[in-house]
Amino acid sequence: MKKMTVVAMMAVGIAASCMAAEFKGFVEDEMCSGKADMKGNASCAKTCIKGGSPAVFVTEDGKVYKIANQAKIVAHAGENVTVVADLKDDTLTITSVK
Repeated sequence: MKKMTVVAMMAVGIAASCMAAEFKGFVEDEMCSGKADMKGNASCAKTCIKGGSPAVFVTEDGKVYKIANQAKIVAHAGENVTVVADLKDDTLTITSVK
């Protein structure tokens, strides 16, 4: 019985770690996301993402996340958005964008 309880608790813990969460931030291009003078530059983000630089998500506190499913976010280049996403390591898999 104790083994089953432990296994069940582990399964719940693993499932909880994969649950989606909300993230607020700015959709920027990977190339410029590390440049302080480009922070929040919507025009640059739109141009660079359109030109092929991958979109990244920069949170309000400056954390930069890669985006696994680019198609979900590129239309929001240069915008402040809230995303619902699963986080694994430093990569978001986006479920929805508000």
